[in-house]
Amino acid sequence: MNIACMRDAYRADHRGWLFNFFWPFTRYIVTHLVVTTLGTLIFFVLNRTKVIGRANVPRERNTLLLSNHQSMIDSFLLGMCAFYGPSLFKPYLVPWNPAAEENFYANRFVGWWSDQSKCIPVRPGRRDLKALNRMMRALRSGTMILFPEGTRTRDGSIGKGRAGAGIVILQNRPVVIPVVVDGMNEVLPIGRVLPKIGKRVFVMFGEPFDYSDYLDREASKETSEALVEEVMQELRGRLAELRSRYRQQTDERAGE
Repeated sequence: MNIACMRDAYRADHRGWLFNFFWPFTRYIVTHLVVTTLGTLIFFVLNRTKVIGRANVPRERNTLLLSNHQSMIDSFLLGMCAFYGPSLFKPYLVPWNPAAEENFYANRFVGWWSDQSKCIPVRPGRRDLKALNRMMRALRSGTMILFPEGTRTRDGSIGKGRAGAGIVILQNRPVVIPVVVDGMNEVLPIGRVLPKIGKRVFVMFGEPFDYSDYLDREASKETSEALVEEVMQELRGRLAELRSRYRQQTDERAGE
């Protein structure tokens, strides 16, 4: 393993120098041993997860996955499906995950675990400029998962996106991969602590999203909002396709 590949522009500013010194090694171990083991058990053994379009995800830095949001562990599922395997030799592929402080940094142990899982703390209210700058620094040297809605769904539908994701895109100009996940709101719905078992989960990775029309526009909140809304429309269309095509076929086969 190349040590230089484990270094990135982002540092845990809320931690001391000693933590940051060992951090590339500790998070490599946690993400590849612990997270992968638990994720395989939860998503592929206890629940049935089907992955579609994994080849659409590039194995390069400055890659951004934009997804709908159904559960607190969506980012672990998407990270595993998109990057794990190649990330053993390219640790920068393990994605960064902006995470709500009130959930992922509720105490020292949970905060430590979240840091090892490459979470970036975001203050309640989500208008956190420091977190936004951290996200852009991290994305330049690695990959990231963002949920433009900023909150989890209660009914499986896709809500309105927020401008923050658009700002990150216009500033960093990453490869943007639209992703839809379906079924995770049944595995770990809002208010539940432990995942359910025996559920059917689908993950669909789309082709890179073309946002070139927005690059010549004024860098404003309105431009960011318009860009995010177009992404959300893309996600809604893909979710409808996933449910009508793949989930329906799977249900019909199960009923035979």
